[in-house]
Amino acid sequence: MAGNWKMYKTPAETTAFFEKFRPLVEKSSHCEIVICPPFTNLHAAVAAAQGSAIRVGAQNIAWAREGAFTGEISGPMLNAVGASHAIIGHSERRQYFGETDETVLKRTQAALEFGITPIVCVGERLEERESGNTGSVLIGQFTKGIAGLTEQQFAKIVIAYEPVWAIGTGKTATPEIAADAHRVIRDQVRAKFGKDAADAVRILYGGSVKPDNVKSLMAQPEIDGSLVGGAALEAGSFSSIVNF
Repeated sequence: MAGNWKMYKTPAETTAFFEKFRPLVEKSSHCEIVICPPFTNLHAAVAAAQGSAIRVGAQNIAWAREGAFTGEISGPMLNAVGASHAIIGHSERRQYFGETDETVLKRTQAALEFGITPIVCVGERLEERESGNTGSVLIGQFTKGIAGLTEQQFAKIVIAYEPVWAIGTGKTATPEIAADAHRVIRDQVRAKFGKDAADAVRILYGGSVKPDNVKSLMAQPEIDGSLVGGAALEAGSFSSIVNF
């Protein structure tokens, strides 16, 4: 269960969140919990999560170790602050900041090089779904953005399916629609990396996940967890999702 805070909260608000959130999930051993705050809050989040099972991730990672890349943050920098995960290729990065399947692959490879678990995002826009192209979009994103990994690299990643039309819109893919998309992704994994890899890979659903719909989503065998946006900003709602 991963929370993506996007561009919200200060370090002080981060500390306050963890004070409320930690007691609510201290017995939650059924899943891995990851919170991905803005870069400026990583230090506060890692400190606040210390001694718990909660992991802290970044919302992006550079493909280079260092260099003239204004506005980027590298794997060694994330290592130094104690982050264990990084979201890569989120639809907002693709939509607003020119992220492509090719840069997603480079960032994923960099995360793995520095021992950071990539949460690699794929998903279709509304017009792509309405024109019946969901499958081909997901296959394209997988082929260019994930299939370039080795089998050993692939075994260390998490995939998140997030239909762009359901992010922050209040619209949620029905559990069946989500499961169908997860099946397309898993079929691609099976074809490229084999049955064992397809069985083992965790595919999260992201897109207006809330306490009142998480149970029906998680009832789908194809869905292995969730990548939560707005509902992860409040300790009570995110703990309800974790403890569905």
